[in-house]
Amino acid sequence: MNKWVEILAGLILLLGAIIIGWYSEQWFGAFWDFKEAAWLVLKGGVFWGVFFIGLLFLLLGLSDLKG
Repeated sequence: MNKWVEILAGLILLLGAIIIGWYSEQWFGAFWDFKEAAWLVLKGGVFWGVFFIGLLFLLLGLSDLKG
């Protein structure tokens, strides 16, 4: 991947994860009608998965800038 595409993809995914985590109750409150434990596991898994993929892209892009 191009280093600038990796940095851009990383920033978009990180910001997307933060925004979705912040506003998830307001946006998806009526749609996501799970029990409390299932909702916490799903929300946490999706959030941390997107967050760490974004962080990976960001770090790969920054390492390409050095080299």
